[in-house]
Amino acid sequence: GPLLFLGDNNLFQPTVILSNVWKEGGWATIIYLAALTSIDLELYEASAIDGANRWKQTLHITLPGILPTVLLIGALNLGNVLNAGFEQILALYNPVVYPTGDILDTWVYRTGLVAANYSLATAVGLLKSVVGLLLTGVAFWGIRRFTQYRVF
Repeated sequence: GPLLFLGDNNLFQPTVILSNVWKEGGWATIIYLAALTSIDLELYEASAIDGANRWKQTLHITLPGILPTVLLIGALNLGNVLNAGFEQILALYNPVVYPTGDILDTWVYRTGLVAANYSLATAVGLLKSVVGLLLTGVAFWGIRRFTQYRVF
């Protein structure tokens, strides 16, 4: 029969991961290309004159040049680590794949709006938001502490 990947517990997670990479890849490309354009080209020319190959240039010029952007994007994404893409999961999943496709946000949705258990759903949603805020705070503290880089 046909391959029903949205109804197969073994294929649901890879499908969601692949569609999320497809969805987010363009924006990440724009951000990192913008970071790359801020690196002074004279640094590459000087390193080539000094005998540095492409690998050495990447290691000593490119990566340190985009490090602030990588740290900022990483810290901001760390706060969203518990947000697994509610809309994407809700659009793709069904009761057959609840064991592998259910995430915290869809559980809160089903508990709060479908089962009308508003207090439990609100408490879980608030706890998730507080954990995300704490993770973001810890990430910014760690960046400032270990790299001397400040966002604000």
